[in-house]
Amino acid sequence: MASPREGFLTDEQREVLKTATQNTEILSSSPKSPSWLMSEHQIKAPAGERAPNVGIAVRHVRRSHSGKFVRVKKDGGGGKGTWGKLLDTDGDAHIDRNDPNYDSGEEPYQLVGSSVTDPLDEYKKKVASIINEYFTTGDVDLAASELRELGSSEYHSYFIKRLVSMAMDRHDKEKEMTSVLLSALYSDVISSTQIKQGFFMLLESADDLAVDILDAVEILALFIARAVVDDILPPAFVTRAKKSLPESSKGFQVLQTAEKSYLSAPHHAELVERRWGGSTHVTVEEVKKRISDLLKEYAENGDTSEACRCIRQLGVAFFHHEVVKRALVLAMEMRAADQLILKLLKEASEEGLISSSQMVKGFARLRESLDDLALDIPSAKSLFDSLVDRAVADSWLDASFVNSGDVAMTERDDIVKLRRYKEEIVTIIHEYFLSDDIPELIRSLEDLGLPEYNPVFLKKLITLAMDRKNREKEMASVLLSALHIEIFSTQDIVDGFVLLLESAEDTALDILDASNELALFLARAVIDDVLAPLNLEEIGARLAPNGSGSETVHVAQSLIGARHAGERLLRCWGGGTGWAVEDAKDKIVKLLEEYESGGVVGEACQCIRDLGMPFFNHEVVKKALVMAMEKKNDRMLDLLQECYSEGLITTNQMTKGFGRMKDGLDDLALDIPNADAKFKAYYEHALVRGWLIPVLSAANGDDAVA
Repeated sequence: MASPREGFLTDEQREVLKTATQNTEILSSSPKSPSWLMSEHQIKAPAGERAPNVGIAVRHVRRSHSGKFVRVKKDGGGGKGTWGKLLDTDGDAHIDRNDPNYDSGEEPYQLVGSSVTDPLDEYKKKVASIINEYFTTGDVDLAASELRELGSSEYHSYFIKRLVSMAMDRHDKEKEMTSVLLSALYSDVISSTQIKQGFFMLLESADDLAVDILDAVEILALFIARAVVDDILPPAFVTRAKKSLPESSKGFQVLQTAEKSYLSAPHHAELVERRWGGSTHVTVEEVKKRISDLLKEYAENGDTSEACRCIRQLGVAFFHHEVVKRALVLAMEMRAADQLILKLLKEASEEGLISSSQMVKGFARLRESLDDLALDIPSAKSLFDSLVDRAVADSWLDASFVNSGDVAMTERDDIVKLRRYKEEIVTIIHEYFLSDDIPELIRSLEDLGLPEYNPVFLKKLITLAMDRKNREKEMASVLLSALHIEIFSTQDIVDGFVLLLESAEDTALDILDASNELALFLARAVIDDVLAPLNLEEIGARLAPNGSGSETVHVAQSLIGARHAGERLLRCWGGGTGWAVEDAKDKIVKLLEEYESGGVVGEACQCIRDLGMPFFNHEVVKKALVMAMEKKNDRMLDLLQECYSEGLITTNQMTKGFGRMKDGLDDLALDIPNADAKFKAYYEHALVRGWLIPVLSAANGDDAVA
């Protein structure tokens, strides 16, 4: 029977009420109830009747403490006399930092954006500004100064690419300005390697440039030809670059056009220089002629203002050092006009027409050429010193120039000495390639008396050998072994290879397979005990990480680590002089055996001499000592004494032979138990007779030859 409370409800309404009551328990545990969950249980009143309150009690009505039914906010957000939501997740929670229970970990996280910048992108943006400013002002000095201040010299090849590509899409004036700027920056600001890298990058991107610039191939070809004419690109660059580009590429077409249309044409230098003929167009020779003419005219009329106007009109602020140099030469040649010349230079300096750096550079260039000038003006040095003193006294030449004079003279003397040394060693090396006479070459080097230039000799030796046949390459490797034993230190060899590898990219322009051949020379030096494997790591550490030189060192290390590397590398030049280590060792063993069996000392010495390998005599020493131990016959010591007395085996070779003997004592002791004691006895014998290097005689037998 229905309760009194439910008596007025129909059966259908009672069923709905029962279901709603069950769902209430579920819904009360969730702060938000899905809308689909309630839509199934809406209580509908019968037609013409009002729906009872109990039908909506599930979601929208709650009983307050006063017992009244009140409608609350959607999703149980609360209202007057209600507790609000079980979990208040929709509103923004307020955190009070003054609350004793405040926890900073409850603070909301805020992600701060940070832009990641690429140094190369920044560099490109800055150089674009420098280039645009240069195209506007035409101030070469300013552009060079800004590029120096920018730093990031490792990116200068990108500057070359950006400069030329921007000029390609402009008028002839900007193209000419670009060539002028490249010539001005060459060597002083941008290295020759970076120039080559920049132009090669342009060639690689020629296909893209051709999309935006219709005659890109023609223009870029002209830029390359102009760079060759201006001596900032070597002529071999064109040939070398063609081998690195696919024949179907625009870059290859550029090189073909440069070679056939410009560099091979009659009078191509003049043609290329005048091709753009813009307002900045003027050749170096023309500028020099104008400078000479205006100075001579000034010496005649003495009009300083007019001369300054003419200098300004030249529009070559970056070339004012030539004005200074020619003015000083004129002052020496025309002694009567020296006062006028100094007056002009002083006024040009005070007006700011000629900058202090250009003034110093002009004086410095003249100082460098004083020796040549003295042939025409015998008193050139004293006259120059007089002009310097007067310029410093009038405060238009920096006084530091005088103090730098001694240093500059010393540097100039060093340059002259190095130049003469290079000329001498080229002759010595050529004679060696003809005669194969190592002792004579060593005597010639000792006569030069410049051991500090030993690395330079090594560089020149290998460079000359690389451009010759395998015979000369083998001779160069053999000579290195001899030099290392006689007069070159390991550091000299290391420094020489560093010099070689630093210029590997330039060498590769003239010698196609230079990188592989350098790697073979390096690996062969290790096999011949001229270098240790660790020396290769030292050499690699002194080179640019991603350069051609570093790559060559890695190739050499791979060659050394290969199977049967020793035998292969000893024969890497395919015969050459016909010298092979194993053949030499066999000959040494045979001649020692003949001597041991009753041979004559003089005949044995002659056989050693006939081997013709004085750099390998340490092997004679080692084999002789081993045979003396094995045969228990000290006759071998008599042979070594005779070889030493005749000068056939040098002290260095003796010392190296004893050293190699000591290194192999552990293995030798397996066959000769008393090998260690015997060696010490032989070593003492050698010390007493002076066979070994004197500096080693202070050490004991174990340490001396270690």
